[in-house]
Amino acid sequence: MGVLSLITFLPLVGGLAILCMPKEKPQAIRMVAAAASGAAFIASLWLWANFDKGTSDFQFMERVNWIAAFNIHYFMGTDGLSLVLLVLTTLLSLLSIISSFGITDRVKEYFFFFLLLETAMLGVFVALDMFLFYVFWELTLVPMYFLIGIWGGPKKEYAAIKFFLFTLFGSVFMLVALLALYFNSTPHTFDYLELLKQTPMLAKSLQLWIFLGLYLGFAVKIPAFPFHTWLPLAHVEAPTAVSVILAGVLLKMGIYGLLRFSFPLLPLATQRLAFSIAVIAAINIVYGAFCSLAQTDIKRMIAYSSVNHMGYALLGMASLNVIGYSGAALQMINHGIITGALFLLVGVIYDRAHTRDVNAFGGLATILPVYTGIMTLACFASLGLPLLSGFVSEFLCFLGAFQVVQYRYLTLVSLLGILITAAFFLVMIKKVFLGTLNTQWDKLKDMNARELIATVPLCVLMVLFGILPSI
Repeated sequence: MGVLSLITFLPLVGGLAILCMPKEKPQAIRMVAAAASGAAFIASLWLWANFDKGTSDFQFMERVNWIAAFNIHYFMGTDGLSLVLLVLTTLLSLLSIISSFGITDRVKEYFFFFLLLETAMLGVFVALDMFLFYVFWELTLVPMYFLIGIWGGPKKEYAAIKFFLFTLFGSVFMLVALLALYFNSTPHTFDYLELLKQTPMLAKSLQLWIFLGLYLGFAVKIPAFPFHTWLPLAHVEAPTAVSVILAGVLLKMGIYGLLRFSFPLLPLATQRLAFSIAVIAAINIVYGAFCSLAQTDIKRMIAYSSVNHMGYALLGMASLNVIGYSGAALQMINHGIITGALFLLVGVIYDRAHTRDVNAFGGLATILPVYTGIMTLACFASLGLPLLSGFVSEFLCFLGAFQVVQYRYLTLVSLLGILITAAFFLVMIKKVFLGTLNTQWDKLKDMNARELIATVPLCVLMVLFGILPSI
């Protein structure tokens, strides 16, 4: 077994071990879940340390015949794009599992589904056979459906069904597009590297139809306007740790799919549709920011900010230049780190106050100084303050887009998103932390050790990538 298979399936091994454990031992179950996810994270760090950053070729490739009749292989590999997402996924999964130690209802099933979800997400980022990629892509649906539907909030069933149906809708079109790629290759294959040699020669009209099929699958996950409506409800109803994974990793699968498959496999269609993608990006940025500004529920506010921030990545990609691509790739990582931390922090206050209404608080800085400091740092990183990680990736996305003459007006319109983002975060900080203390909350306790362990590493990365983005 290669290192990529090891990283991918270690969480599943932990999940299967949990299924064999008695449910009367919840603490042991939590420890096994953390150990399995932690082992995958350590293995991903080893992969990072041994990765040759001097080449763009795929490395650590594994290939085994799977379904010979259809030329389908178990084929895995990683390059610079998938490597960073692999490390991000294992890090956020480990921190989310630690933050989930407070789960007391059906602990065994919860951690099994969580570890199954981690395996599916990791598989998406390393699969180089399109059929294998689709299997992992669809596999993420099942555990996420149950994690929201069982452990979510009051409208959990509706949120889970809406998430499932939206994603399944996009996946049907993606499957048709993958079959079109398969039947237009000679010999028929799902091998990404082989398709990379053949599909750029396909007729432009065919490329356009295949691109649109793939785009519908990826756009739902991003989520790109107008396929975004499932996201706020899913975030609000999902448990805290599931919201972290939803924003930190699952949304990146859509951007990753476009960068990995749609753009390089279908270059003629990409050039034809790039401006349309830039328009959708601008809508995401401005519309998502305005929606956030209108919210009073902190979690819903951050959920809509994800629509806004994924718009930055789309805009950078649509530029079709190195600077824009770099900004989009870095935006995926930074958004995962920053928004993951924000959802963890919203969970901290909700566990204590059982409300997320910004108007219900006031003056919390006087009794929760540590929480206030960490939350303020994460908000500043999200709104793009210089010397924090969010600024670097947003700057690169805008710089890449502005270099394309046709995009300059779109870029200027998109800059409004930064101003609106700053407005809703600063208003939230003012209402929640500043002013006179609401005496209803004068007995609230500051962050405990488990909560700090889950959030401080992400804060360190926000500062580190802001000061030294070259790493």
